[in-house]
Amino acid sequence: MMAFVLLFVYLGAGVFIIRFLLPRQNPLARAWLGLATGLFLMMWLPALLAFLLPFTAALQYLSLIPLAGLSLLAYLVRDNAQAAKFSEEERKTACLLLFIALPLTLLGAYLQHTHILRPQGGALYTGQATYGDLPLHLSIITSLPGKTLPMDYSILPGVRLGYPFLANSLSSSFLVLGLSLRWAVIVPGVLMMGLVFSGAVILARRVCKTPAAAALAVLLVFINGGLGFLYATDLIGQSLGGAGNNQLQQGVWLERLSNILQGWYQTPANHAEFHQYNLRWSNIIADMLVPQRTFLAGWAFLLPCLYLLLDMMKQDRWPRRQVVVLGVLAGGLPLTHTHSFLALGMASAGFLLYDLLHKKAWKPWLAFAGIAVALALPQLLAFTFTQSSGENFLRFQFNWVNNPGGHGLRDLYLWFYVKNIGLPFLLLVFALFEKNAWQRRLFSGAFVIFIVAEFILFQPNEYDNNKLFYVWWLLCAMPAADYAITLFGKLKGLRARPVIAVMAVVVMFLTGALALTREAVSNFQMLSVDDVKLADFVKDETPEHSRFITGTQHINPVSSLAGRDIVVGPDLWLYYHGFDTWERQNDLRAFYQAPRDYADMPQKYEADYILLGPHERMLGANETELAQMYETVYEADNYRVFAVPGG
Repeated sequence: MMAFVLLFVYLGAGVFIIRFLLPRQNPLARAWLGLATGLFLMMWLPALLAFLLPFTAALQYLSLIPLAGLSLLAYLVRDNAQAAKFSEEERKTACLLLFIALPLTLLGAYLQHTHILRPQGGALYTGQATYGDLPLHLSIITSLPGKTLPMDYSILPGVRLGYPFLANSLSSSFLVLGLSLRWAVIVPGVLMMGLVFSGAVILARRVCKTPAAAALAVLLVFINGGLGFLYATDLIGQSLGGAGNNQLQQGVWLERLSNILQGWYQTPANHAEFHQYNLRWSNIIADMLVPQRTFLAGWAFLLPCLYLLLDMMKQDRWPRRQVVVLGVLAGGLPLTHTHSFLALGMASAGFLLYDLLHKKAWKPWLAFAGIAVALALPQLLAFTFTQSSGENFLRFQFNWVNNPGGHGLRDLYLWFYVKNIGLPFLLLVFALFEKNAWQRRLFSGAFVIFIVAEFILFQPNEYDNNKLFYVWWLLCAMPAADYAITLFGKLKGLRARPVIAVMAVVVMFLTGALALTREAVSNFQMLSVDDVKLADFVKDETPEHSRFITGTQHINPVSSLAGRDIVVGPDLWLYYHGFDTWERQNDLRAFYQAPRDYADMPQKYEADYILLGPHERMLGANETELAQMYETVYEADNYRVFAVPGG
């Protein structure tokens, strides 16, 4: 109950702050910006206090003091202008929110329900998209309570957590305030999805020429997919593949549809056989917003930043309070989602260059940049740069994943984007030829992102540049939608116009719809009944900050559900975060196989307990020696837990 009380207080405070700082904004934009600001503060204020005090329920209540101070400050420096009233244009925006943002939010809520620790028969289930990354987020959420910041990785103790953690610390706030782990993830997840979809509608209404174009732009962003469906329909009456080999074309007719909806990453948006199809334009809801919580949180605040920025650019008016709000939200992005901060910075640089060339105001840009950099720099220096300084984090590679490892293009350059983004990419290309000063200004920022992402990789995982490309596409989808609606208007009088519209809708959205349908029906057991029982024991019977020796499996009830530290987690995450775990993994394997010969390992890694389960037995664990050397404190089903003397 108190979790929701605190949430409503923060959201209410955000609405209050925006009402007094930005009264000239339209009512719906004010409400959305206020809710986003409230959630932003609920992430940041407890986290800032956690640098001084343990992350507990008491700290959450204590964070209300600075919240009250910020609310008072907003009132004292308020804009005395009369608040904008609800207008006819607002009614049109409200209709788009009702018929586009709300259904997308309900879809997002359903996917959160099916994918986040859904209980079934005592086990916990998830979906396809979250099977890989959810345990990492859970390990951060469950390990933060009781600790201070900065903290170490719970899956790599001794190494500072540099991964953007605010989306997960928000869930930790709900956890310490009494929500179950499942609901501590779902509640903010659904709220952030609502903010993202509503924000996209409000942004598109501000940028696009018509409500129809705004609606289309939002759908082009979130039901994205490309032309991959053509592979599944080509020679549909003849089976051309098999499991793991040309599988998208396995079977005939409905068998192919069944493969898409039931197979592991068999959708034509993001197909597992990269070498075969090169389909890499993942659906943004299914493969980004649902599984990647930092991306979701990043967009929840990136969209307000883009709205505030583009709103001022469009009216060529730079209210000081709006510049400050923009700078603060932008400055808080690095520990929310570093790629969103990077993309916003690139776009802003392009916009600034355009304004300088066209002799527009430049001093507001300095104010915005000064605030954002002043707030972001400590985060970057203390967290981001310490983790991303390895040689694999910043390197040249042309054409993103179409040139894997820099070994040559798989597809022709433009064809890669045509088949992955589809008809909307062609609309974008056509829109580039239009003489529209506002759209050219928009492109000046968008294509800075595109050009940089086309030539520079920012992480060991080359695919992660998609987090930059999606921001490019968010900006470009709006002029592409404007062009599409204009083109459709020119077809007025043609009897085939409705047929053309239906065909265009199918071509633009079928692949994305298949990806979302697949995600909606996906269902995988993540944690068994035995796993849950083990986690309950660890939570109830071991000290809060104890450390375990375990295997390196990515689904680990000790780290994910119980929130305990483990000596080393899987390279599935840690390698791409820039860490070499070879020594720790070798030490653990040697210890499990010969506990007497490596009896110093628990002391070396300051371990308090040793886990023996199915994964550890696969390492060749010597259970007899472990039982002789250490006291068994838990034994049930497939698991045993041994206590380390003096641990």
